[in-house]
Amino acid sequence: MKYNPIDNSLFKKNRENFSTNLKTNAIAVFNSNDEYLRSGDQTFPFRQNSDFFYLTGIDQEQSVLILFPDCPNPQYKEVLFLRQTNEHIAVWEGYKYAKEQAQAVSGIQNIFWLDDMWSILTSIINYSEVIYINSNENDRSSQDVSTRDLRFMDQLKERYPLHRYERSAPIMRNLRAIKSETEILLTQKACNITHDAFLRVLKYVKPGVKEYEIEAEIIHEFIRQGATGHAYPPIIASGANANILHYTDNNQVCKDGEIILFDFGAEYANYNADLSRSIPVNGRFTKRQKEVYNAVLHVMKESKKLLVAGAIWNEYQEEVGKIMTDQLIQLGLLDKFEVTRQNPAMPLYKKYFMHGNSHHLGLDVHDFASRYKPFEAGNILTCEPGIYIREEGLGIRLENDILITHDGNIDLMADIPIELEEIEELMNV
Repeated sequence: MKYNPIDNSLFKKNRENFSTNLKTNAIAVFNSNDEYLRSGDQTFPFRQNSDFFYLTGIDQEQSVLILFPDCPNPQYKEVLFLRQTNEHIAVWEGYKYAKEQAQAVSGIQNIFWLDDMWSILTSIINYSEVIYINSNENDRSSQDVSTRDLRFMDQLKERYPLHRYERSAPIMRNLRAIKSETEILLTQKACNITHDAFLRVLKYVKPGVKEYEIEAEIIHEFIRQGATGHAYPPIIASGANANILHYTDNNQVCKDGEIILFDFGAEYANYNADLSRSIPVNGRFTKRQKEVYNAVLHVMKESKKLLVAGAIWNEYQEEVGKIMTDQLIQLGLLDKFEVTRQNPAMPLYKKYFMHGNSHHLGLDVHDFASRYKPFEAGNILTCEPGIYIREEGLGIRLENDILITHDGNIDLMADIPIELEEIEELMNV
């Protein structure tokens, strides 16, 4: 792995927390991610299932975790199954975990090869009453392709139809939303790498540079510092492209007088950063660009204050909408009188700010958490207001990652330049 070893106490504690939420005589099964076909005989780069990594720290395909806290055989209370390597795999694919290495990474002492899984599972599963199966229940996901977990569930139900089946996802949703100290440090590391990539970009951007050339500078810095790569497809959107919220073509020339909207973040040890910045191609904002930029920055600063334990998601977004509405009126984009007559279900500000102001962040960029549960200490959320003016070909978004604590919030990206004057100064050194 590119990243430094993680203390396995993180994964031990995560398994302990999960197991205490299981029903009596329950067994839980977690599978690693699939290796997804890209084309022909090529697969996409492997990325571990976030829940599996959360519980094991194992970053390898074809792996299975079984947790059975009430197992009558102590040897099988927690078991990890790995793909057994051989000379052919070693030559063609390289490093795979040995049992001793997997023990050190995960803290799981009982490691077996995958070929032994069904014989061991068969010997213990009938002593359980409940089987917990994992599935992707992220409500932002549209799952059209089956997963190893779902296929495994079908096999289990065919073999053991009389067991009761439960979902692991509700437990994982509550656990993963609250980050431990180690997880916060890993996220901070991803943010620090993202910081350095942004500084590199500020020194590189000039009229005539291509969006993909900027993307190359970013990935250079990420890989140089041990990040796996991009946390998500990066957005390098110059000019009118900034009004396309998920623009990832990154194939246009950045022109003098335009703004570039960046949305990128490093992934480090499977934990993610998520940054947005907007900078002038020529290093100087115009008067109008400054007005819009400072309006977005004002909304960001004010809405960060609302990210506190106990805040309710919908109420938070409504308050952010009020702050944004005031700024849009000052910019001449909304009429104050029309705002008083607007349909509350379709507020006028959404014409220029059409996305949410925050989402949870962690092992997934849009991390697994409940949108109906009040914010809690240990949550990491983005704060990302934006104003998109299609008729002016101008889009500006600013985004930092915020940790909620019992004593307020901490901006994990506080040292990444954001003030307009600082951006200009760094671009004109």
